[in-house]
Amino acid sequence: MGQRSQQRRAEETEEQRNSRLAVMEQRGERRRAEETDEQRNSRLAIMAQRGQERRAEGTDEQRNSRLSAMLQHARERRLNVIEGQNHQQIQTFYAARTVLN
Repeated sequence: MGQRSQQRRAEETEEQRNSRLAVMEQRGERRRAEETDEQRNSRLAIMAQRGQERRAEGTDEQRNSRLSAMLQHARERRLNVIEGQNHQQIQTFYAARTVLN
């Protein structure tokens, strides 16, 4: 990125930044809506390749940090599932109790 655009971005307000990002998002959505399956598969393969290269270049510390974040995310997902199941069981209990009364 050029020095001028870096300077411009440093000076932009949050509203300007949000507007710029919204325009970028719309362009990306339009482009993806028009792409063929072959183009989509190619784009995803390139993204996967870049991710593999980035991980291969990473330090042990970066790898450990990434794995720790993945583990934390998995724990949170499991807790959300358990909470959802508990909520469902509680609803079932109260529904049955209401029917019996």
